[in-house]
Amino acid sequence: MSSQDLAGAEPADTTDSEPDTDASSDPSATSAPDTPCPVVDSLEQIGSRWRLVVLHELLNGESRFNELKRETDANARTLSRVLDDLQETGFVDRRLEEDSPVATYYSLTPKGESLAPVFEEIDDWAHEWLAECSN
Repeated sequence: MSSQDLAGAEPADTTDSEPDTDASSDPSATSAPDTPCPVVDSLEQIGSRWRLVVLHELLNGESRFNELKRETDANARTLSRVLDDLQETGFVDRRLEEDSPVATYYSLTPKGESLAPVFEEIDDWAHEWLAECSN
């Protein structure tokens, strides 16, 4: 499926349209999105395997780095990179506990928590359509 299929857009027919020379300078002008579809934008932020695994694990509540490492089977470098990415995009909060022993805790932001219904739908879909694969 092409990105145009995802977006439901037809290729632009430039033969009958007038050139749009002022659209970039007029903020009120309607312009095409940077990507063909909100699904693509969403998957760019949450679509990697490790991001999904970490987000799903954090739905269970706040976790320390080593707990996440153990639960996800990610190596430390990968987990660190993924947590940094998720923090940068606003899905995860990081909290440093400076008491002895020093520990770093990670939890979902409201943006991250808003993905709970998405994971529930994926789980429901998997139980319906992937059950035959588990036999």
